[in-house]
Parts: sequence; C-alpha cells; structure tokens
Amino acid sequence: MPATILIIEDEPAILELLSVNLRHAGYAIRTAQDTRQAQDQIRDVLPDLILLDWMLPDQPGIRLAKQLRTATRTREIPLIMLTARGAEQDKVDGLEAGADDYLTKPFSVRELLARIKSLLRRRAPQLTPDPIQAGGLILDPEARRVSCAGQDLPMGPSEFRLLHFLITHPQRVYSRSQLLDQVWGDHVFLEERTVDVHIRRLRKALTPAGQENRIETVRGAGYRFSGAPS
Repeated sequence: MPATILIIEDEPAILELLSVNLRHAGYAIRTAQDTRQAQDQIRDVLPDLILLDWMLPDQPGIRLAKQLRTATRTREIPLIMLTARGAEQDKVDGLEAGADDYLTKPFSVRELLARIKSLLRRRAPQLTPDPIQAGGLILDPEARRVSCAGQDLPMGPSEFRLLHFLITHPQRVYSRSQLLDQVWGDHVFLEERTVDVHIRRLRKALTPAGQENRIETVRGAGYRFSGAPS
C-alpha cells in the first residue's frame, strides 16, 4: 500500500501543485486547508506523513504541530513544516514544536520528494519501496515478493504487510493492538486475536525456508522479529 500523506496548506495553487506531484510519485494524498479540516482528516484516517504549512487561517501550524506531538495517536507521525519563514529562530521554533524537518518556501518539488523519502526511510521504513534482507530472507515491497536462498515464499497480503512491518522494526516487541494499528490501520476495527491468526499463517509461509522462528512470541507482551536487516 502506498504511504498516505496529509497536506495541510491554505493556498489553493500550492495545494494543487503538491497534490499532483505527490500522487505522481506514488503517494496517496489527503488535503486540508485549515487545522479544523486537518483534525477531521486525521480522525478519519491516520496519515503516514504530514506536510504542514506554518501560516493557516484559523491557527498557526506550529500550534497544531504541538497538539499532534502531545496526542498519543499522532505523536509518532513524521511531520515536515512548510513555511516562508526562513529565519534561524523560526526553524528552531518549528523543530522544537515537533517537526522532523523544515522546508522554506519557495522549494523545489524534487527536494521535497527527497526529504519525504528520507524521513519515511528513517521513521517508517515499512512504507518505503526499498528491498530488505534479514537472516537470509529477502523482502521486495515493489514486487510483493519474499524469498530465501532463491526460494519464493508465497503468502497472503496481510501476512506480507505483517512481515514487512516486523522485519523493518527488528528486536522490538509489538502488542497485538499496536500491530493492528500499524499493519491494518487504526481506523479498521478487528479483534486482537486476528493478529494471532495471521502470525500463524506467516510462520507457516516461512517454514519451507526454516525461517519460522524469526517471528518470536514474547509472553504477555506481543511479537517481534529476530534478526536485524542487512
């Protein structure tokens, strides 16, 4: 699934320019022209990255950034601040408010795309198209293919997404509810035991290559992938 980017920008021409170019780059786009619309969009679907304009009609974008960073549901979303304010103190204020990156207008779309890709690779590697190798496994997101020692390991789409998330966050334990939010989306309401079913299917898919033990159960906590990507 493509990463979803929420663009919060009140200038129609800039909003259209960003939307067209980001869609062309393969991202799913949602838009808002003020913080009220942005909050509505976030309640509907949690985005994978936010582009936030500083100057918005109802309140400064920097105030929204602080709100997003203090809320449990949104504090981990990668955030890039877009603004015409280029003074050093403005940049410091934006970063201290919670922005991961700061881009001064006017900027090139090419630079923005590079920064988005870099930020997603750092903060949400499961959303990038880069192939991953770990413990003999090779996962290719664009080809939707998992293999080991030249052997393809067929699996369903949910198992593929689950493996993709776990393999890009090795050694970290995730609860069932966290996996539901990260893999299926926090707007999808499923029983937590659904995760157990897909973990069993994933292990079964990895068994022909002897890789099933890479998916570890941590009693009372959740699941983790054993083995760091190379």
